[in-house]
Amino acid sequence: MRFSDSLPETDLPKGVKDFLPLKAAKAEYLQQQLQQVFAAWGFRPVITPQLEFLDVLELGLGEGLRDRSFRFDDRQSGRLLTFPADMTPQIARIAATRMRELPLPLRLCYSGRVLRHTEQQAGKDRDIFQTGVELIGLDGPEADAEMIAMAIESLKAVGAEEFTIDIGQVDFFCGVMDGLPLAGKLAEQVADAILRKDSSELQALLKDVELEDPARAEILALPRLYGGREVLKRAAKVVRNQRSRKALDDLEQVLDVLEIYGVLDHVTVDLGELRGLNYHTGITFQGFLSGLGRAVCSGGRYNNLTAQYGFAAPATGFTFNLQQLLFALDSTLDASVKPSSDLLIYADAGQLRPAQQLACQLRKQGYSVARDILPRNPEAAREYAKTMNYKYMAVVSGEEKAIELIDLVAGQQQLIPWQQFYQQGLAARNAKQ
Repeated sequence: MRFSDSLPETDLPKGVKDFLPLKAAKAEYLQQQLQQVFAAWGFRPVITPQLEFLDVLELGLGEGLRDRSFRFDDRQSGRLLTFPADMTPQIARIAATRMRELPLPLRLCYSGRVLRHTEQQAGKDRDIFQTGVELIGLDGPEADAEMIAMAIESLKAVGAEEFTIDIGQVDFFCGVMDGLPLAGKLAEQVADAILRKDSSELQALLKDVELEDPARAEILALPRLYGGREVLKRAAKVVRNQRSRKALDDLEQVLDVLEIYGVLDHVTVDLGELRGLNYHTGITFQGFLSGLGRAVCSGGRYNNLTAQYGFAAPATGFTFNLQQLLFALDSTLDASVKPSSDLLIYADAGQLRPAQQLACQLRKQGYSVARDILPRNPEAAREYAKTMNYKYMAVVSGEEKAIELIDLVAGQQQLIPWQQFYQQGLAARNAKQ
């Protein structure tokens, strides 16, 4: 019988995964770097629960997430519970209920996990790590620009080099589509063609639709309105409706602020962006890293959300998907993240008490220290320490009043007087003997 045949079934559900020490350390590093940026911009953390009443959370979920929520009975209340599928509605609920008496704006940040149903063959995560910010109580271009500039600064902070932030404007698209005789399946096909930037299919779909020439020109231009800041000038020549023109003016002001921040090199404009039409109310954006087809962050304005919880306030924000960010930056993070402990202390049988005292002292000095408790020889302990990524190993022996300190990376060793090592810790290795 093979060893594997005797193991119990330990596979995981599709869409979830374990994070072993290296991956976990990288994920923790990413989260810490992002939180430092958020704090620098004046955002304060809140912690949301992992269970909510379904009918409460659904008030703030967009149509795309309602059907993807896990739900089950609560034996205590008799109501349906859900694991949150997104954290933004939770922040909106907190702001509208627990923080409604505080002066606006509210600058809130968060980190947590959400669960979502996915199609069995979709290959997408169901257990998602989110880290993001919500700015509640501010409207206007400067607030929108702040979110985009923060997202760019965040990507730089985690080591991303080649990336873009694609900016859309929901009101621009809605202005083009207002009043057009498109409904049902045809409307879905038109939106899909625009999203895929398929001008030929879009023309074919609209061939038999009765449209005035200006309206036809506006909608046919949508797949081509993608690129740098010059896109706004091209769009202004095409659109005639006031809603779209105002959206262009707002976007122009956002880009003016981003120019002051010096981040326009990372920005592209996509006026055919259709993400979140039933949820967002203005600027939307997504962050993409070179070579990765999925967005690592997404955000935008959602002025109608807090009103669902009885507190009308403009709002905008963004969130990072840590799994996507980790996948994109995995090799880049190797230079910054090395999960290791400082020291493993090995002791001869008669030296357990001084070894334990030394471990306590070094921990007080801020070092990460473990005692090698298993009965084994120094060579086996050293091999274990190297395998488990300890930087140093200290051998406490009764033969001399000194500690043998082994540098496991450089492969060097030296004797350090006991009292000196006890007082100075690893700094003693550089002291003159």
